[in-house]
Amino acid sequence: MNRYLLPLVAALILIPIMILGLRSDPSELPSQYLGKPAPEFNLPTLKDPTQFISTADLRGQASLVNIWATWCGGCRAEHPFLMTLSKEQNVPIYAINWRDNREDALKWLAQLGDPYVASGFDGDGRVGIDWGAYGAPETFLLNAEGYVVYRLTGPLNRALWEQEFVPRLAELAK
Repeated sequence: MNRYLLPLVAALILIPIMILGLRSDPSELPSQYLGKPAPEFNLPTLKDPTQFISTADLRGQASLVNIWATWCGGCRAEHPFLMTLSKEQNVPIYAINWRDNREDALKWLAQLGDPYVASGFDGDGRVGIDWGAYGAPETFLLNAEGYVVYRLTGPLNRALWEQEFVPRLAELAK
């Protein structure tokens, strides 16, 4: 009798867990830095390894930090919108080129355009991990003091920009 009860008990435990999992939105991965200062970093820039970008560069006005890579399909999908956004000059866009090849990334920007004020090169991926990146693309909204206000996992597009970023930027402008 016990060997018949064991599968039933296991099913009764697993079914509620699976239902909760189906109801959750995998794109909603909260940042451990939400409401806290962005993690400190100092990276060589993608275009010139003798120049650096650091957390200090992100302070002074609201900004975006976009984690991207050439191997990332979602990054290619969001890139045209980032180009449009950079031309609208709503907010400066900084980047962390994550776990990538420098030459490939430079070719990518030469071919598709460069929407970034500056791109830090994170070849070994440590800075992305410090930011809590699960993958690419990920986009963080920072306030003028360098605190993380919002995090989007996955490709950014016009609808998400209007829905998630514009209201937060308006709030930051008050």
